[in-house]
Amino acid sequence: MGVCQIDGATEREKPNVRQTLAVAYDTLLAPNVKTCIDASPSPRDNARFVKTRENSRGITSGLTTWFSQLCILLHRLIKERRHESFDALRVFQVVAASLLSGLMWWHSDYRDVHDRLGLLFFISIFWGVLPSFNAVFTFPQERAIFSRERASGMYTLSSYFMAHVLGSLSMELVLPAAFLTLTYWMVGLRPGLVPFLLTLSVLLLYVLASQGIGLALGAAIMDAKKASTIVTVTMLAFVLTGGYYVSKVPSGMVWLKYVSTTYYCYRLLIAIQYGNGEEIMVMFGCDPKKTQVVATTDRCRSMEEELVGDIGLWTSVSVLFFMFVGYRVLAYLALRRIKL
Repeated sequence: MGVCQIDGATEREKPNVRQTLAVAYDTLLAPNVKTCIDASPSPRDNARFVKTRENSRGITSGLTTWFSQLCILLHRLIKERRHESFDALRVFQVVAASLLSGLMWWHSDYRDVHDRLGLLFFISIFWGVLPSFNAVFTFPQERAIFSRERASGMYTLSSYFMAHVLGSLSMELVLPAAFLTLTYWMVGLRPGLVPFLLTLSVLLLYVLASQGIGLALGAAIMDAKKASTIVTVTMLAFVLTGGYYVSKVPSGMVWLKYVSTTYYCYRLLIAIQYGNGEEIMVMFGCDPKKTQVVATTDRCRSMEEELVGDIGLWTSVSVLFFMFVGYRVLAYLALRRIKL
């Protein structure tokens, strides 16, 4: 039998290559490969990771797009509405009302309770009717443009609506602040920066709540003429049950008082000026706790009914804030039902 030689070695002397590689793999590579396999995610985990990353990118992209739409719509709204919000006639209307009320109640006495309550209620009426009546035309006037742009997918409803909310915060609060600043010091209401700032805060919150009524009715009816009629009747009901004209509202109408934005604003304005009423009642010789009198019983009872409310201050603030948010939510839901 012949002997085959390879590279100077016989087949017997040549090492078994396959066995050598297998041993090397088992001793050197296999443990490392197993560790890597154990540490690496499974195909299911990989798919989940990719999906999560894609969702994260989708959410980020969606938010970026939404904010871009919001900024564009807000810029357009402010550019279009600033002339309307600060129209010469509207500014004249507010300044004239401020000057007339300031002159009518010029430096009124703290003890002229009935006169001062008349001023506070006038402020509640004026800044309840004006914002709600102006806001009721917002969506009906824009219905054609809104429907066309939404149908073409230019923006989402939420970005459009939020632009209107932010736009109203930036533009519609300037005139009420100017009105109160002028009137407050002309009349000589309770002195001090804190009472003034509290009165201003209540007034601005009330303006936003009243504006929400107009937005909700306008979005629900989508007819400017019909909506303005409904909002006028609504605000009339709120004014009548606001607490100045009628102290004892009939039992069947009491619920109107507690849904009236005017009522809560009026009670808060009284509380800022007269607190719980004890100080001014003592000045007139009344016992605010027992309603006993040193002067006249009827006079003290009437004063107590006017000054002391049946609802807490923080409750009034909470209700106004709830109305500010709630009416806008209703307006948004009303806009969602519009068919494009």
